[in-house]
Amino acid sequence: QVQLLESGGSVVQAGGSLRLSCRASGRIYSSSVMGWFRQAPGKDREFVAAIRWGVGNTYYQPGVKGRFTISRKTAENTVDLQRNNLKSDDTDIYYCAQNRNGLSDAAADYGYWGQGTQGTVSS
Repeated sequence: QVQLLESGGSVVQAGGSLRLSCRASGRIYSSSVMGWFRQAPGKDREFVAAIRWGVGNTYYQPGVKGRFTISRKTAENTVDLQRNNLKSDDTDIYYCAQNRNGLSDAAADYGYWGQGTQGTVSS
């Protein structure tokens, strides 16, 4: 079973940037989709972005493109998520996940999850 470990969660001032990384153990097959989700306090986990590992195509939740950037480093077996110009309402727990069945924006379709890392925005 693949193991996913998120890192990079920190306290960032408003207007700053948050860079998260997810490292996967073992091989990420080209058919896999790696995704990032976020969960705000008291809300459900929601899809942010995903990337097809083999071809590198990226997909974003409607309305978030331009605020988030997803990328991958195949040599390091990592998928990253960057958020610039953070605002106070951007404080969330971010989860890395893998979907071996194809592209999806539904959390239930992702079978492998990291434990999450929190990005906190301070004034």
